[in-house]
Amino acid sequence: MSLALGRRVARRPAWSQLPLLAAVLLALPLAAVLASAFVPAGEVWRHIARTFLPEMLANTAALALLVGLMAGSAGAVSAWLVTACRFPGRDALQVALLLPLAMPAYVCGYAWTWLMDVAGPVQAGLRAGFGLSYGGYWFPEMRSLPGAALVLAMVLYPYVYLLCRAAFLQQSTCLVEVSRTLGHSLSRTFVHVALPLARPALAAGIGLVLMETLADFGTVQHFALRTFTTGIYEAWFGMADRGAASQLAAALLLCVAVILAVEQASRGGRRFHPMTTRHAPFQPVALSGWKAVLALGACALPLLLGFVVPGGVLLWLLLEGGDALAPARFLPFLTNSLTLAAVTALLAVALGAWLAWTARLHPGFASRAANRVAGLGYAIPGSVIAVGTLVPFGLFDNALDAWARAHLGVPTGLLLSGTVAALVFAYLVRFLGVALSSVESGLARLKPSFQMAARSLGCRPGEAVRRVELPLTRGALVTAGILVFVDTMKELPATLIVRPFDFDTLAVRVYNLASDERLAEASTSALLIVAVGLLPVIALTRAMKRGDGG
Repeated sequence: MSLALGRRVARRPAWSQLPLLAAVLLALPLAAVLASAFVPAGEVWRHIARTFLPEMLANTAALALLVGLMAGSAGAVSAWLVTACRFPGRDALQVALLLPLAMPAYVCGYAWTWLMDVAGPVQAGLRAGFGLSYGGYWFPEMRSLPGAALVLAMVLYPYVYLLCRAAFLQQSTCLVEVSRTLGHSLSRTFVHVALPLARPALAAGIGLVLMETLADFGTVQHFALRTFTTGIYEAWFGMADRGAASQLAAALLLCVAVILAVEQASRGGRRFHPMTTRHAPFQPVALSGWKAVLALGACALPLLLGFVVPGGVLLWLLLEGGDALAPARFLPFLTNSLTLAAVTALLAVALGAWLAWTARLHPGFASRAANRVAGLGYAIPGSVIAVGTLVPFGLFDNALDAWARAHLGVPTGLLLSGTVAALVFAYLVRFLGVALSSVESGLARLKPSFQMAARSLGCRPGEAVRRVELPLTRGALVTAGILVFVDTMKELPATLIVRPFDFDTLAVRVYNLASDERLAEASTSALLIVAVGLLPVIALTRAMKRGDGG
């Protein structure tokens, strides 16, 4: 009798299976994209395969390679210098190197092309200062693949910087001291000791950079590069063939899967960690003379290229005129962006918290699988998720309309496709992984004894979560909400494809104006997006100061 009672008590409640259902719903866009790969190719797809596909493959591969190399180098080197060295400006750079996170890549690209184009102030100043005429001098072409790669790398390197700096701070200072006593310089110690130990962090950071590179649309579109993301948009809107767009999305999804597999396989099951946690904190080495100047320049260069210069250009353009619609008719764009970002952030935090706590209270394969599937969308480009969202929604709307016409004699039209609800769903699929990882990180810092103590005092599991664990993880929940809010404000390809007709956001406003070369007017919306993007950067800098003492 007691054994049977014990089994009944230990049985998982029915509601604990709901996260798996939620994960299945969130995986529908990915399933729709994968299913499209097996649909017979149409004429548009055959035309793309004969003409544009080789160029898309070459540009996407070359762009990913260049961005990965540049962002990885800038992030790892700057992280090592501010961690292992002491030089003038180091304390300010520790925080300032994160600022490009607030700058959307397409906004940075718009600023740099305006600055460096033939009619821009740089070339105009050269011609006026040296008496040159157009065509009589060589100047690097900004609207090119290397130019786009440089812009993307200087905006995305903070992913590598953050992870590598955390890895360097956790390394034992004894290893560095042993390397120095053996006659190695700081640079040789970095290459042969510190960097190999930080390889998992470096690989993870470059993996995030590559995911963002494959997901980018606004930058490559403005730089006139044909990649998979621009091809999906052209097939959907320019050629009016959703099947071809879905098959391009499936090809891009395959590229993402290959990158993730290579990153995982590169580790080879190896682990990199010190044998003991009892070691002295990392002691930076003081630099002087030309070495200090070189270190300052190496750290300041990516910050200048990724934030200071494009931010200054946007401010200059704003002071010259800005958006002619501001502030009266400009308000709807701001309202739409803030509303979408707020609703998505609230839903993502609520759903992420529910999934995380369900896995904590009822661990098992189902809950772990649900969380991994639900968080998979962050590794998928927004254009792929957009296509995958509209395909099942369109099938549902068409099936419901056909049924209503046949049985009720009344057409229902499109109830889900091209609505704000579809757009919020696409955002959730794209950014739920951000909220989920943040909440899981906060829960991982809670000791199991907190839950046990609450249960011993008579609290049920849900009550213990509400009264004990929820207040202790409030910071993680707020951080998750801020990150999702800002990512939603910046998202462009999913918004362009899924948004309702005549429903524009700040990101869409920037894209439309920049596409018409009206960069001065686009500066107002762009600066607003950057200003909102500074919120998570401020939160990250505060967390860094608490973590390593500033």
